[in-house]
Amino acid sequence: MKIIICGAGQVGWQIARHLAGEKNDVTVVDSNPDLARRAAETLDVQGIAGHASWPDVLERAGARDADMIIAATHSDEVNMVTCQVAHSIFEIPRKIARLRTRAYLDAIYADLYRKDHLPIDVVISPEKEVAEAVLQRLAAPATFDTEGFMDGKAQLLGIALDEDCPVLNTPLRQLSDLFSTLRAIVVGVRREGRLFAPEPADQLFADDSIYVFAHVEDVNRTLEIFGKATKKQERVVLIGCGNVGLAVAQALERSADRVRVKVIERNRRRAEEAADALERTIVLNGDGMDAEILEEADIARADAVVVLTDDDKTNLLAAVRAKQAGARMAVALVNDPTLVPLLGALDIDAYINPRATTVSSILRHVRHGRVRAIYSIGDAEAEVIEAQVLSTSPIAGRLVREIAFPGGVLVGAVMKGGRVLRPTGDLRIEEGDVIALFTLAADVPEVERLLQVSIDFF
Repeated sequence: MKIIICGAGQVGWQIARHLAGEKNDVTVVDSNPDLARRAAETLDVQGIAGHASWPDVLERAGARDADMIIAATHSDEVNMVTCQVAHSIFEIPRKIARLRTRAYLDAIYADLYRKDHLPIDVVISPEKEVAEAVLQRLAAPATFDTEGFMDGKAQLLGIALDEDCPVLNTPLRQLSDLFSTLRAIVVGVRREGRLFAPEPADQLFADDSIYVFAHVEDVNRTLEIFGKATKKQERVVLIGCGNVGLAVAQALERSADRVRVKVIERNRRRAEEAADALERTIVLNGDGMDAEILEEADIARADAVVVLTDDDKTNLLAAVRAKQAGARMAVALVNDPTLVPLLGALDIDAYINPRATTVSSILRHVRHGRVRAIYSIGDAEAEVIEAQVLSTSPIAGRLVREIAFPGGVLVGAVMKGGRVLRPTGDLRIEEGDVIALFTLAADVPEVERLLQVSIDFF
């Protein structure tokens, strides 16, 4: 597939890294010559310096025979114009744009993106994706990572194992026998910095971080088995009320759980705007690092504090201070993946990586086959791919044990007729089933081959 990526910032660079590693023909365009050069020298891509919305620049990037363009520059307007030029002049079949401004994303203006208006096939909103990720973290407070799959009927849970975990030093095969009715399976283990897909004979140890794929009805039981208490979040403090913070606060106001929310925002104008937009939420104007403001927000009684400013270091420090002041759980927005190993030492419970959530959303629309969802794990080390099985797929009609999955791939769950099942070797994968696969990055191309639709399907 020939793909043009406009914007060589964090998101664009990461998407290029993914797609080039999977043997796609990728060209990266950026107005900053240094960024374009860095992409070309670091990745197996072509780098073009120039403005992405200019027709002559897209011509040099090979737009005449491109299959897809991904507009991920820092400007919404440039991304929109780029898609228009790609459609009107070069007839590129698939156009994806990242848009940040809330006004462009309002449902009442959705008609704007029709082919005879602004021809954008897929609109990705980083703020919306990050807000949803925050809400999922709050819904499963005992996890450091979580993502929903299979129409909300299954969840991926990231669980850090402590010394008091009751199932340590137990082979995974034995766990399956002990909890035979539990619809959950360990699909990934991170040990001493290395992520791998475990085998049935592998055991779990203290300080492991594991990824478990579970039926949503079995989430609480799964957490308890791995030594994690489950408790509803009744009091939440948000530090930072930009687009993400405001979206999270509004969603919590709408939730049936009647969560009590307080917001701390340093910028006075933004704090006033948030106060006008929110109904039941208390908005405090001040610095989230200030002990007096934290005390005013009653941080000592907070079930969770979520720090969502645009500075990673501020987020980490504010989370640490809030935790020391008595907050039971701290979640921080972290753009830089090299800071993630510090979270354990700082006693920060969970983090949100905006880049990973945005990359996951875009990759969902790039994969071959009938892919329904993708979630990127860690620093692009692995993915969970949810896809529908078609009649021409190599895995259709075969038992799970008969399928030659690579060593870095595990089946997390299979959905048949709306029912989510735990995969066993005797389970037959059939046309129309939905399958969720955990796959290490190196094995993604082979997974794509197993899921890909043959050309004769059309």
